[in-house]
Amino acid sequence: MTESAKVDIQGLDLFYGRFQALKSVTMAVRERKITALIGPSGCGKSTLLRCLNRMNDLIAGAKVRGRVLLDGRDVYRPGADVDELRKRVGMVFQRPNPFPLSIFDNVVYGMRVAGTHNRGRLREAAESSLRGAWLWDQAKDRLDRSALALPLDQQQRLCIARLLAVEPEVILMDEPCSALDPIATGKIEELMLDLKERYTIAIVTHNMQQAARVSDFSGYMLLGEMVEYGSTGKLFTRPEKKLTEDYISGRFG
Repeated sequence: MTESAKVDIQGLDLFYGRFQALKSVTMAVRERKITALIGPSGCGKSTLLRCLNRMNDLIAGAKVRGRVLLDGRDVYRPGADVDELRKRVGMVFQRPNPFPLSIFDNVVYGMRVAGTHNRGRLREAAESSLRGAWLWDQAKDRLDRSALALPLDQQQRLCIARLLAVEPEVILMDEPCSALDPIATGKIEELMLDLKERYTIAIVTHNMQQAARVSDFSGYMLLGEMVEYGSTGKLFTRPEKKLTEDYISGRFG
């Protein structure tokens, strides 16, 4: 296992039927760091991200070869508990997806599904999670109101709070700011930097400036392959591959 890696990806192939979407991808997602996946549309970034908590299992015809190690154990091993994996490795999607419930019921939804019904524990977790997502001050006086009434950026932070309530170890973010304006995007980026003190984060982004601002490591993907992976500072200023340099400089993609 790669030193300090929370997730170690080794020779990963993924097929949708006969189409190969990922080709022998190898990389590490380091613990309590932010790793960004960049590249043009259709290059396999989101597919790779979804491999880390086996979301691709839900797609008919998807088949994986290779290994994805979480703390040294292959998440694709026979008999692996996928529900437990998705608790440990949670995902924030492109558009906020709060449930048509109250703010409080959204945050504790996963806890209730897992069997926690003690009101005191739920309230404690809701406050802690909303604080962790920088939403407590805006939400504390309206926890019983519909989550759908929140502005988009607060809805996204609510989805992050809902994830934090089930105590994940890894947070996957698939274009989490694509539906947000620049001010709201800045708030989410600041939140990411705060969250990495406690969580391992992997993010897919089309916004190279965002990757440069928030990530510690970056991987450039093209046509299902990992062209180059390394520290963000080095990849953006001294890339080793011409393909990477062309993309970073805007000559391709």
